Amino acid sequence: MAGTFKFELVSPERILMSVDAQQVIVPGAEGQFTVLQGHAPVISTLLPGVIHVTTEEFKKTIFVRSGFAEVTADQLTILAERAFIVDEVDPRHLDDELEAAQQALDSADTDDARLHVTRAIEQLKALIGEAA
Repeated sequence: MAGTFKFELVSPERILMSVDAQQVIVPGAEGQFTVLQGHAPVISTLLPGVIHVTTEEFKKTIFVRSGFAEVTADQLTILAERAFIVDEVDPRHLDDELEAAQQALDSADTDDARLHVTRAIEQLKALIGEAA
């Protein structure tokens, strides 16, 4: 059995998830990274993207617009500007997020910003396809 660590995902509205996780894949600013028990300490900003959470009981997919991740040897805390658990959301909400991302793409003023928003749009389209 894989070791576990405490994972908390906090949004301005509420604590979205607080579980003992085996693995969490995070869309960090320097690239996607996987957190396991005993991970080296790190703090990272988050890009728009998908967080994959694996516990002994379930696997969940979470969309996060932006935020920060703090990793210690026994805990991962994500503070998200906006996040939602994909299988708990109305598919129309995904459409609203896609529309907001497309508007953000129209107003993006750097290549880096356009790249990040384009990535979020691709992931949202994939999530919408899964939800259909």
